[in-house]
Amino acid sequence: MNYAIILAGGKGQRMESDRPKQFMLLQGRPVIVYSIDCFLRFQKDIQLIIVHPSEFEQEIRLMLNKYFPSNNFKFIEGGDTRFQSVKQGLKCVEKEGIVFIHDAARPFIDSHLLNRCLEQALHHGNAIPAIRVKDSLRKTHRKGSEAVDRNLFLVIQTPQTFQYNILQKSFEQTESTSFTDDASVIEKAGYTIHIVEGLEKNIKITTPFDWLLAACIVHEN
Repeated sequence: MNYAIILAGGKGQRMESDRPKQFMLLQGRPVIVYSIDCFLRFQKDIQLIIVHPSEFEQEIRLMLNKYFPSNNFKFIEGGDTRFQSVKQGLKCVEKEGIVFIHDAARPFIDSHLLNRCLEQALHHGNAIPAIRVKDSLRKTHRKGSEAVDRNLFLVIQTPQTFQYNILQKSFEQTESTSFTDDASVIEKAGYTIHIVEGLEKNIKITTPFDWLLAACIVHEN
């Protein structure tokens, strides 16, 4: 069996809203519903694990039952950090398989991206979607700044995808401030990270401007 851990524990403070962005209605549907729907269309028997804030547990259960009444989701309260939330989610993984870890605030994944991640993770143990940097970059330092080669950098996305045994071993480490995403945890445990082509529309909704962009994407789709 394969699994998708949906990280929905964020507070969404930069959205300037009193509700986490993953539960807000985007063109009539909660943001979290978009990516869940894609996972279930990709593999109807995938086990969805929803990592949520404690105060929204009842609301999210009712919400997902409305949109996916025949599916058996697993729910678990998240931690204070991404590392802790993923570790919580892993408690719901019962046996070997591939585990997708996805941000609930990224509603625009598709089956092609999921298939790339799955195939790479099956062959190499992990798959991290990324896209090229389009803008010019500068590195700041005490004396000012300097231009850097943007071709040396990638923008990382989710779902970051792993074989379960690799995740389980890696998340036994002590948490570190260097763990900015799941791939950094795996890398610290000694594994080589494998990149797959990401998706330009796979934005993470973080700010009010992102919300406007997301509304445009939904309209075009």
